Amino acid sequence: MSGSVTVARSLDQALDALRSGPDARLVAGGTDLMVEVNAGRWQPGTLVSVDRAPELRGWHRDGDEIVLGSGLTYAEMERGELARLVPALAQAARTVGSPQIRNAGTLGGNVVTASPAGDTLPVLTALDAVVQIAGPEGTRISPLREFVRGVKRTDLRAGEVVTAVRVPALRGAQEFLKVGTRNAMVISVVMVAVVVDLDGHTVRVGVGSAAPVPVRAPLAEEYVGALVDWERARMDDPTGEVAAQFGELVAQATSPIDDHRSTAAYRRRAVAVCAARAVRRAFQEPESP
Repeated sequence: MSGSVTVARSLDQALDALRSGPDARLVAGGTDLMVEVNAGRWQPGTLVSVDRAPELRGWHRDGDEIVLGSGLTYAEMERGELARLVPALAQAARTVGSPQIRNAGTLGGNVVTASPAGDTLPVLTALDAVVQIAGPEGTRISPLREFVRGVKRTDLRAGEVVTAVRVPALRGAQEFLKVGTRNAMVISVVMVAVVVDLDGHTVRVGVGSAAPVPVRAPLAEEYVGALVDWERARMDDPTGEVAAQFGELVAQATSPIDDHRSTAAYRRRAVAVCAARAVRRAFQEPESP
């Protein structure tokens, strides 16, 4: 690997370093970037390391929102108070790679890479996350649904840095399910996140690895939301028919492809099954054998 590495010890230093040339590129954990470098798909000119910039690290509560620093690692997501506040994000983080990867990889890296298989993206999609960005022209925000524009394509402009991701602090159950070709250290075949908002009387779903970008399923959300007893926070579904129909509606919102990990038909079926299981778990209904 040729080129230079600048270690930014503040957000301002990172922004200044990005102005050094058009080939300057950010790196935090490097778990995605170094795959490209080692495979010879990208030869870096200038790398700007941001893992020591304090403005990008950690998380905090801001009123009814949770502000997740872009340098937040998977290991930090999966434990402590944050795991209690955003349990689906913790569940997703626990499925990522090995302990070494989880200690290095970051939320910002997952968001900016914008892979259809990005493990945090279905959860953030279900939460209506907003991306916080700093750049030469100041700061701005971009809803995640607009920020991720396609397979590894985003709304990030030249010289900009994702500083944080903001999600609501919701009251209600959350579930994340992932299907892979093995039990661990695997790129997902499909992922489904279900988030219950007891105060807003909504059920939200985010799906990954089943379309070029993470998707919501508004028809499925409206269908199941109308059947929830919001006073008791329960969904009476003794035979599982409601959950199954919810799963089918979620699957219909996807547009999967055939590739070396799965067929499109299998992905649709897996989405339907995962969505049905997730919504039943969210409302503590026993699953059918």
